[in-house]
Amino acid sequence: MDQSTPPKCPHSPPCPPPEDHCRGTARIVAAHPEQGWNLLCNGVLEFEDTGQLLPDGSMVAPHRPTGGARAAA
Repeated sequence: MDQSTPPKCPHSPPCPPPEDHCRGTARIVAAHPEQGWNLLCNGVLEFEDTGQLLPDGSMVAPHRPTGGARAAA
């Protein structure tokens, strides 16, 4: 298996694949908050700014919400 192929997800229900738009909901398998990133079950590296590095080397730009609704105090 090469690095671009993440291992089969052992979770039930299975985590979304890296190609899926909801890829960031996969479970964290290695957390590194001190470095600002987490490795998800589907092989995606997710950064604290919400940017992502996919297993195939492509990237997804940060997508934090901007200026939308605020939580009621």
